Amino acid sequence: MAPLTLEKIASNQQNLERILDNLNEGIIAHDLERRIFFFNRAAEKITGFKRQELLGQDCHDALGGPFCGERCSFCEQDGPVPEHSEYVLNITTKSGESRRVEMSVTSMQDDSGRPYGVLAAFRDITDLIRLKMQAGELNRFANIIGRDSKMRQVFQQIRDVAAYDYPAHIFGETGTGKELVANAIHNESRRGGGPFVPINCGALPEGLIESELFGHVKGAFSSAIRDKKGRFELSDGGTIFLDEVAELSKPMQVKLLRFLQEGTFERVGGEKTIRVNVRVVSATNKDLKREVHNNNFREDLYYRLNVIPIQIPPLRDRKTDIPLLADHFLQEAARRFEKKPLRLAKDAQALLMDYHWPGNVRELQNAIQFAIVKCNGRVITPADLPMEIKGNQYVCIPRSPGPARKLDLERVQAALIKTGGNKARAAKALGVGRATLYRFLSDHPKLYEK
Repeated sequence: MAPLTLEKIASNQQNLERILDNLNEGIIAHDLERRIFFFNRAAEKITGFKRQELLGQDCHDALGGPFCGERCSFCEQDGPVPEHSEYVLNITTKSGESRRVEMSVTSMQDDSGRPYGVLAAFRDITDLIRLKMQAGELNRFANIIGRDSKMRQVFQQIRDVAAYDYPAHIFGETGTGKELVANAIHNESRRGGGPFVPINCGALPEGLIESELFGHVKGAFSSAIRDKKGRFELSDGGTIFLDEVAELSKPMQVKLLRFLQEGTFERVGGEKTIRVNVRVVSATNKDLKREVHNNNFREDLYYRLNVIPIQIPPLRDRKTDIPLLADHFLQEAARRFEKKPLRLAKDAQALLMDYHWPGNVRELQNAIQFAIVKCNGRVITPADLPMEIKGNQYVCIPRSPGPARKLDLERVQAALIKTGGNKARAAKALGVGRATLYRFLSDHPKLYEK
C-alpha cells in the first residue's frame, strides 16, 4: 500500500479539521455572507461559545455583534475584503467577560483568485498581560511608556474601562499625556478601528465651539456656505475626546449635558435631530470638583462626565520612568533622522532624575530634543541639557516623612539610577546605613540587576 502524501492528507477535510482542532490558537472562518462554517476547540475555549451554536449562523447575530468590533470588514454589504490584517482587540465572551486577543485575519480565495470568505486566527493574551503588569515587566502599554507602579495602575484602569462604554474623565497636569490615555481607552475598546476625534475645548473661540462640536447647516451664519458635520457626527461609531472640558461656557455645558442624556443634537441652524453612537472621554488639568464648587462648572454635567475617573501621575512622582522615557525619545529621534541613537551619560541622567519637571513628559521630550541638537559626540553630557535642568544639580531625592527610613522598591531604584549604581552613595541619599540597603538588596536581588 502506497504511503499517503502530504497533499492527500491535507486534502481530506476531516484531517484538516483534526489539525485545526489541535491548535492552541482559536480559528473561525466564515463566507462573504458572514455565515460561520468553521470554529475550532480553542475558539470554543476562548469565547465560551460552542461550535454547534454558531455553524451556519451569521457571525454578528451568533456572537451578539461584530466579533472584531469596529475593525470588522463585513459590516458594510459591499465593503472590500482585506487580504490580510493583524490587530489586537478586546472581545466579550459568552459569559460577558472581556478578553484581550491578538487577531490575524486572512482572505480565502478560490482557484481563480476570487475571495469566498475569511479565516481569522486569534490568541488569548489576557493572562500574559496581567502577569507582566503584576511583575513590573511591562515597559509600555497601548503606546504609553511606563514601568512605575503608578503607571501600571493607569494601565489596569485603561483595560478595565475599555470593556465598557461609560464616559471616562482623565485628570492630569499639562504634559502628562492625557490624549495618549484617551486614545488608549479607544483603541483597547471594541470601538478601536472606528474614529477617534479629539477637540481642545479651550483652543476655540466661543462663537465657533458649538459649530465645531455639533456642525452647522448652510446659511446658519454668514460664513456657513455649506453644510458641515461636527465632531460628534464625525466620531459616530467611535470616541470623541473633549480636552480641557472645563473651559466650556455655561451655555455649551447645557448642550453637552443634553447630548449625554439623550444621545441626540441638532446642527447649528438646523431643525433635524441627529442621533449618533459615540463614547465620550473628557480631560482637564483643573480640579473639576473645585470648578463645580466655584460655580464655574455644572454639577449635573460633572457627574455625567466623571463616571470613571482616571488620574495620571506627574512625572516627578514616577521618576524611575525617566530613563525609560529618555531612551524612547532618543531611539525615536534616531529612527526619524536615520542616525545611530545617542546615549545619556550617568551624570546627565542623574540631573534628569533630580529635576522637578513642571512640564512633565512633554518637557522631558523637549529637553531630550534640545540635548540631541546640542550634543557634538555620541554621549549626552550635563553640558548638553537645558539651563533650567543644569541649574538643578543639588536637589536631593525625597525622603519618607518621620524618623524611620523605610525603604521601598521605587525609592531604592531611583537612588541607584541617580548614583550610577553606587550603593554607598545611594544609601546616603536614602538616609539609611549601607548595611540596611545591602539587606534590602539581598531581599530584592532582581532590583540591582536592573
